Amino acid sequence: MAPMKDAIATVGTESAPEPVVTGTFEDFFHQQHRGLYGALWLLTRDRSEAEELMQDAFLKVLERWDRIRDLADPVGYLYRTAMNLFRSRRRRVAMALRRVVRPQPPQDGLADVEEREVVARALVSLTPRQRAAVVLVDVLELTSEEAGEVLGIKASTVRVLAARGRAVLKKEMNNE
Repeated sequence: MAPMKDAIATVGTESAPEPVVTGTFEDFFHQQHRGLYGALWLLTRDRSEAEELMQDAFLKVLERWDRIRDLADPVGYLYRTAMNLFRSRRRRVAMALRRVVRPQPPQDGLADVEEREVVARALVSLTPRQRAAVVLVDVLELTSEEAGEVLGIKASTVRVLAARGRAVLKKEMNNE
């Protein structure tokens, strides 16, 4: 039991270990890749993204290895580089989303009212039977057979009335 007490007593008194970098980049990579990958995985919760960020961070460090190996804390530089890459990637994704998902412009109620008014005025120029055929077939989306039953006429007559009504509407709407 005494060894356990001694181990617990010394936990708070030890100083933090200094980063150990032994000369080559390969040694540095082998010493640090697991820890960096684990930290990035906790951050991203995605194995492939963590792996990609880790590789990018090590690549940036490799490009500057002649200066970085002499720093007081090259491990800190590696982690800071990885975090900067993570933040940069997150910003790029957010910007791409903003470009793709744009909020719709607010509805212009006045324009809707004006458009309905133009349609209502154009409908007045139709005969009552043409108007009924157009409304039943085009607005309410009834078949010509169903519209014929409602109006008490043949389906072929509904199709003729609707076609003539649409022609008049097209002419009226283009003049407005």
